[in-house]
Amino acid sequence: MTLPPGSGDARALGGGSINRAFQVTLADGRVVFVKTRPETIEGEYEAEAAGLAWLAAPGLLRTPAVLEVSRTYLALEWIEPGSLSARGAEELGRALAGTHLAGAEAFGAPPGVAPETGFGSLRLPNGPTADWPSFYAERRLIPLAGIAYDRGGLTARGAVLVEKLCTRLADLTGPAEPPARLHGDLWSGNVMAGLDGRAWLIDPSAYGGHREMDLAMLRLFGPPSERIFDAYEELAPLADGWEERVELCQLAPLLVHAALFGGSYGAAVETAVGAYV
Repeated sequence: MTLPPGSGDARALGGGSINRAFQVTLADGRVVFVKTRPETIEGEYEAEAAGLAWLAAPGLLRTPAVLEVSRTYLALEWIEPGSLSARGAEELGRALAGTHLAGAEAFGAPPGVAPETGFGSLRLPNGPTADWPSFYAERRLIPLAGIAYDRGGLTARGAVLVEKLCTRLADLTGPAEPPARLHGDLWSGNVMAGLDGRAWLIDPSAYGGHREMDLAMLRLFGPPSERIFDAYEELAPLADGWEERVELCQLAPLLVHAALFGGSYGAAVETAVGAYV
């Protein structure tokens, strides 16, 4: 592991499946959160730092301040953990809606972030495309299905079904919308509550995309609170038929898990694709 120079009192934290996490006291006495691992990918932590700043730029979502970033570690403001309150959940829903509506320059990587993104050892193209169905097919589903198949996490049948689905995406993704400013990996574990009961968002894989992606990801493993969605809908109602598109949007994170962890995730991908093919 690599920690900031001169730091001490490093205490290992649980919860990470890819990186190792520590509470660390820097040389100047500040207590910070540090994530690190032995084999990182060039630009990985810099991209995460840029994503945190991009999400925070509209002034609505709270993300930890980046204190130090290098090839081998990322040091962030320490947030004393608490529990998400009802008021905090509603605030998060409104802030997420407003941040989505703040928009992105394109379907793809935000400014200052290389046109490639990653989830641990996975590297995915993140360059811009003309529309959302093209981006979802070419930058997410097809590359992820190939990786998952190569690693044994998806059957040949599953890979073929994903490719077949991609030929129909223009008819399945709902009404066209401008690119939204997305967190990109918004499962409940990346929603952290402070002692004040308000939410902080961590560990983004930020890009410009369809706003239903963040909301579907938040539902995938159980949301922190249903109040988030109610508050979101009050400010930025989703297009008709969004309920039928939830599993479609969940395909990308399911493929990520199939590629990284195998197990039952490949079967879950095939089940989800079966609803549309």
